[in-house]
Amino acid sequence: MLTIGMASSCTSSTKPKGEPLLENAPSRNTPKSKGTDINPVDGFDFPVGPPDAKRYYNAQGFGENLHLGDDWNGIGGGDTDLGDPVFSIAGGKVKFAADNGAGWGNVLVIQHNIGTLTEPKFVESLYAHLDTMIATPGQTVQRGQQIGTIGDAHGAYAAHLHFEIREDTLLPIGGGYSEETEGYLNPTLFIKTHRKMRN
Repeated sequence: MLTIGMASSCTSSTKPKGEPLLENAPSRNTPKSKGTDINPVDGFDFPVGPPDAKRYYNAQGFGENLHLGDDWNGIGGGDTDLGDPVFSIAGGKVKFAADNGAGWGNVLVIQHNIGTLTEPKFVESLYAHLDTMIATPGQTVQRGQQIGTIGDAHGAYAAHLHFEIREDTLLPIGGGYSEETEGYLNPTLFIKTHRKMRN
């Protein structure tokens, strides 16, 4: 996930050599004990221009060039979206929020309960290259709540949001690109098919 010319997205031509790890994070998508304090979600929206990503486009979708997420850019191109708000796609709890170094910049991960309080099932949303992070680890967030702003991974890329959804909550941060997609979900498809989950 490195070099970008005029495009405002990560490219697979140069990928980071290391895989930053998600440290000190709870594991498993099904907790060891029954029950959770994370309320079930009522649905999902897009992380920019919610609810429908208005004035944004997906510059590099899931699976393109082995990409493990979506790259969201403002329609103005270049760095015109630098500092634009990023929103939680659903209610949940912040699991991780830290500067993850070269190639990633600020990364925030939110755990969402798509099951019930007594029989929870989790997916995670990952927001990367953030300029600022507003939410903090352990914080409960709501659908559509601002959690940060679009960044450029400390100048590594043109501004955009790298966004992933994972059903495997043990995955490390990773490299953003891989032939192995087990545990990753197509973010746009997932959101479109889970817009409303409960009455």
